[in-house]
Amino acid sequence: MSTTNTNNKLQFSGHESFSCKQFWLKKGFDFAYNNKSFNDDDAIVNLGVGKNMVNSIRYWCKSFNIIDDKDDTTTDLGYHIFSDNGYDPYLEDVGTLWILHYNLIKKNKASLYSLLFNEFRKEKIDFTKEHLHSFLKRKCNEDNSINYNEKTITTDINVFFRSYASPERKIKTDIEDVFSNIFLDLDIVHQYKKNNIDDKLEDWYRIENEKRENLPSEIILYAILDNYNDKTISFQQLLTGFNSPGNIFALNAEELYRHLIIIANKYTNVIYSETAGNRTLQFKEQIDKWKILNEYYK
Repeated sequence: MSTTNTNNKLQFSGHESFSCKQFWLKKGFDFAYNNKSFNDDDAIVNLGVGKNMVNSIRYWCKSFNIIDDKDDTTTDLGYHIFSDNGYDPYLEDVGTLWILHYNLIKKNKASLYSLLFNEFRKEKIDFTKEHLHSFLKRKCNEDNSINYNEKTITTDINVFFRSYASPERKIKTDIEDVFSNIFLDLDIVHQYKKNNIDDKLEDWYRIENEKRENLPSEIILYAILDNYNDKTISFQQLLTGFNSPGNIFALNAEELYRHLIIIANKYTNVIYSETAGNRTLQFKEQIDKWKILNEYYK
């Protein structure tokens, strides 16, 4: 079975309305790694941003599991990626973006992302901001630990779309800011126009299960090793289970199957089996997820 999320409480604030910029995670990691405190008065000077951005950098580093939620120390993931000798401190490899996308959902500090990829997409592949808002409002009302706040949810949704969807921008001064948002290169959220019931054009979005040309098989294996403790995992679990590669990476069955075959052919300790119609991925022995990433980044 998959491991549980580190945070089950719904949270839709903390980013101070800023989407995460590509250079913020390295900046935040270095700051924490050098034992500096985000609460110190000189954090604004050391990070070179305003107070609200300091809080946002801290929030995103925690949300991506780059720094620990409790004491602001760096995590193993943060060190492996963002240390000066790390895998990809300046996010030049799209595989790193997929790792961060996975960890953002798995960590579940920013609840919208887990709810959207694990639950909402099973209801709607094509949707508007209003559809997503209604879903999140329903989840808040089902959870007694959080009060629904329309402005907070609206802001969180806007931050999500700035992170993942490339909007049409006509103002030149906006271009640099727009394209510094972290997940545009994943091309996982597609925006289009559609007439509403009043025959007016409305923004619609699609997150479809499909083939992902820029998603490395090694990153899928890393996610499987990180999320599951079992030696045998069913194909259906990997396709539709909570925090599964099928859900998080928005893969269709054919694409997941293709990746599993690549993984089984490359790693002798991994077996893909279809005995009596029962499709499973089996591990003959435990594999270190960091070893897989070491090989990938070499």
